[in-house]
Amino acid sequence: MVSDPVSEWYVIKQPQGSCQVLSLSAEDPLLSQQEHWGPFSSQAEAMARRVGLIRAGQCQPV
Repeated sequence: MVSDPVSEWYVIKQPQGSCQVLSLSAEDPLLSQQEHWGPFSSQAEAMARRVGLIRAGQCQPV
């Protein structure tokens, strides 16, 4: 049985300024191409961080 790479939750800043919560592996090329925060252990934790980033002006609301 082959195991999948471990995915963790990240907040990824999109080119238009909004942020998206995604489950990615640490080797995902998206992480080197865009501003991001994480990894977070759960989706809920990443979503809470996204709300904080919106309030801090780092991300635009959708």
